[in-house]
Amino acid sequence: MAPLRPGEDEAERARLIVDRAVARGDFDTLALAGKPIPGLGAAHDPDWWVKGLIQRENITGLGPQAILLRTEDAELDDRLDRQYTPAQVREILEDFNYRVIDARRQLLGGPPVITRLRDVDAELERWRERREVVRRAAEAAAPPTPARIPFWRRILRCSD
Repeated sequence: MAPLRPGEDEAERARLIVDRAVARGDFDTLALAGKPIPGLGAAHDPDWWVKGLIQRENITGLGPQAILLRTEDAELDDRLDRQYTPAQVREILEDFNYRVIDARRQLLGGPPVITRLRDVDAELERWRERREVVRRAAEAAAPPTPARIPFWRRILRCSD
């Protein structure tokens, strides 16, 4: 649209633009068309936009250190199982233990840090056992490899 002319009301112009868009049907395909706006009836929360952003963008890693460490502890075995070498597993466990000790030293308040330290050698042994179980299961599920026919037999068979 053209710029405002002298004496033209901004509110009236905005209403006119919205009315034209409604007449064209620009608002008919919106996600919440005909539905109540979520969260309108709830109590006022000054951080509503931050919470909405975190939920929409699926942002993780925010919160008290004690809660984050508990969550990481619950998922640590799966993370370790995705590693390939004992050195990688050891590095992850040492880093985890360091962060647990560091969180216990902090005096920032919040929930207490109840996450236990992981024994690196015992966890390495458990990791090796889990890998062995997975390897055996993969071997059992794999189809047997066909017997290899020597080159000269393939040549002779083709010439018949």
